[in-house]
Amino acid sequence: MDLFLDALSLVLTPAAIASIGLGALVGLIFGSIPGLTFTVALALALPITFGMDPVPAIGLLLGTYIGGMTGGSVSAILLGIPGTPSAAATVLDGHQMTKQGQASIALGTAVIVSVFGGLFSLLVMIVSVDLVSRLAIGFGPAELFALVLFGMSTICGLCGDSLVKGLISGVLGLMIMTVGIDAIDGVPRMTFGSINLLQGVNLLVAMIGLFAVPFVIEAFARKGETDPQAQRVAKVRAELPSLKLLFGKISLILRCSALGTGIGAIPGTGGAIASFLAYDHAKRFSKKPQSFGKGNMEGVIAPEAANNAVTGGTLIPLLSLGIPGDPATAIVLAGLMIHGIQPGPALFMNNAGEVYGMYVAVALAYVWVLALQLMGIRIFVHVLKIPREMLAVAVLVLCAIGAYSIRNSAFDIYAMGAIGLLAYVLVAVRVPITPIILGMVLGPTLENEFRTAMMLSGGSLDIFLTSPTVLVFFALAAGVIGLQVVAELKLRKKIKEKIEITDA
Repeated sequence: MDLFLDALSLVLTPAAIASIGLGALVGLIFGSIPGLTFTVALALALPITFGMDPVPAIGLLLGTYIGGMTGGSVSAILLGIPGTPSAAATVLDGHQMTKQGQASIALGTAVIVSVFGGLFSLLVMIVSVDLVSRLAIGFGPAELFALVLFGMSTICGLCGDSLVKGLISGVLGLMIMTVGIDAIDGVPRMTFGSINLLQGVNLLVAMIGLFAVPFVIEAFARKGETDPQAQRVAKVRAELPSLKLLFGKISLILRCSALGTGIGAIPGTGGAIASFLAYDHAKRFSKKPQSFGKGNMEGVIAPEAANNAVTGGTLIPLLSLGIPGDPATAIVLAGLMIHGIQPGPALFMNNAGEVYGMYVAVALAYVWVLALQLMGIRIFVHVLKIPREMLAVAVLVLCAIGAYSIRNSAFDIYAMGAIGLLAYVLVAVRVPITPIILGMVLGPTLENEFRTAMMLSGGSLDIFLTSPTVLVFFALAAGVIGLQVVAELKLRKKIKEKIEITDA
């Protein structure tokens, strides 16, 4: 209790509170602009912390991290363009709600469940930091491969009306992922002699192209048309979800928060995997699974609760073992070490006060995020009143700047355009594009962990058959695929029966 009171006295100072609030604001802005992720914001914030005291410095970094993770949902819901990879699953139902005039409710729900997920993971981190970190560090290459393979099986739940079209989309994502220099052998793959392709196709560039370019093309294609849907969107009012609605979904929020915390505690996973797994979980256990992708509130709640719960999960191995789970926490680790705080088994003996200060800082960061987002909703929804073609021009400029800024490469702008044109064609022929993102997100981890496991076993597949954890994930993946196949066969049977009744 004394440590907690000391932590409060360290964090509840004007400098620390202002630093956390500034970090949350910067993170929200960078997270909501496609291409300018919170990892970039953290990299820019790190040098600023050099001359600061430890607590305000760490508060600034944690605020930026948490604000950025939450901010990705803003553009995902309003424009259908995820600000971060973690918000890609939120697009599916969040943007559909915007089209139905429910942008404010979608944004309000997203931020409230995001804060809940983050605080839930914080409590789990405080209570079980040692236990969860031991479980997470026990995952070797074979276990990580099986986990990611299970994640890939969720493509079946994102296929829409056709399993085949969804699998085609997923394979396209895996093919795009392989372009560039092989990470293990260092040989070029699918570069066709092009020097530019040696750098590969960046995930963020592809994501911007897949979601932003079709939006821009469609906006100019419909210029001058009267769109009743657009008029309904323009009349959207600033309103928040009711407590009755939120309490009615509390079971789903808790399940997805727990899922996100567990995924976050495993190094090398991250918010994107957690959000897609949570979305698939929500869809499978929903009473109306057919409404997902058409504006179902649960399709916003599940990924947002899970990807923000990842923030606490990733801090578990970071603090207890000194292992960052993603690039963002690697920058946070650098900030801790700069200020003389060495994460690891001895952290709680040497810097107990600072650790409890971090707990309070995370909670305060979520308070800032909640306040900024709820106040900002009234401003955010006015974006929808801008004429669609003018908004498209602004989106195109911002996306081009974002794509270029990732690697300072003009080629990335061309890659964004080419992938965007491909996405527009795929949407026109009713092929879902979300599995492409899932293939690109999970593909590198899937390949690297498989090859690492094979090298450790001397080329023997027995490494995948001797671990109970691996077998459990394999069984879950097979079960997911089997259930989807059965569901599609039943759907086809019902459609066939309806056609026969109509003909009769």
